[in-house]
Amino acid sequence: TISHRVASALSAGNKWNFKKMVSYQEMLSAIRQRWPELHKLPSEDSGTAKAYKVPGFRGQIGFITSMSEHFCGSCNRLRLTADGNLKVCLFGNAEVSLRDVLRSGATEEEVLEIVGAAVGRKKKQHAGMFNISQMKNRPMILIGG
Repeated sequence: TISHRVASALSAGNKWNFKKMVSYQEMLSAIRQRWPELHKLPSEDSGTAKAYKVPGFRGQIGFITSMSEHFCGSCNRLRLTADGNLKVCLFGNAEVSLRDVLRSGATEEEVLEIVGAAVGRKKKQHAGMFNISQMKNRPMILIGG
């Protein structure tokens, strides 16, 4: 099975070009013009992609709608950067250094408390692409993904 995911807006170094944004609904409409039998697949509550399939085809396509239809409130994703920082939101600029915590000899319970506190501060919705474009944040190449 081939699986392909498309983001409703993807930045280049967190520099958004609003004029080039293609929403989830616009992409879905364009694909349905060619393949009207495209149907939605069941998804998990915390999933970040809305998956679709065309009957008779081996693959599927998923839409990551982080800008056109927020899913932040149900997202359970965390990112650990190559330099040891924990990010609870790809679009947020807050990071917690787990590297420093681990190097200081923290116990497993202390690490779990720190991760839990970071997750507890996660917002129900990110700032939106207009505000995100003004925020200081690492480009994707430095975050990983």
